[in-house]
Amino acid sequence: MSTTAATAWDFDAQTLTGKPAPLSAFRGKVALIVNTASKCGLTPQYRGLQALHDRFKDRGFVVLGFPSNQFGQQEPGTNDEIAQFCEMNFGVTFPMFGKIDVNGDAAHPLFKWLKAEKPGALGIEAIKWNFSKFLVDRDGKVVDRYAPTTEPDALAADIERLLG
Repeated sequence: MSTTAATAWDFDAQTLTGKPAPLSAFRGKVALIVNTASKCGLTPQYRGLQALHDRFKDRGFVVLGFPSNQFGQQEPGTNDEIAQFCEMNFGVTFPMFGKIDVNGDAAHPLFKWLKAEKPGALGIEAIKWNFSKFLVDRDGKVVDRYAPTTEPDALAADIERLLG
């Protein structure tokens, strides 16, 4: 698949329960795609991500969480443990996917594409840490990339603009 022709909706992933999940199911929505971790100093951002999801979901917005264990081994659990942690500690109801790599040769194709579409500071594509965020419009095009330390509520105006 050519990265210039692709949209976020052209990729598939697996849910935390191992079921196939075509991202085309989110076509027509504005999405915030985030690599997550359960044992990170930024893990409390789950609360803010859930708040964004709740605030805008009825207008066509969704947060999509992709756990990754590539940064400081901060997502060591199984997919079942991740699901339980997110629900119990942060009331997460937005879609969470199976654990993936976001950097390197084994990086999930979605993240390879996201990074190519919207490189970070100084044109560096690699994801620096947990909770890097990509804002995708209704057509599946990457609009912006946010640093791991950018709090979810700081994205509300950008989401609002895309929702119209």
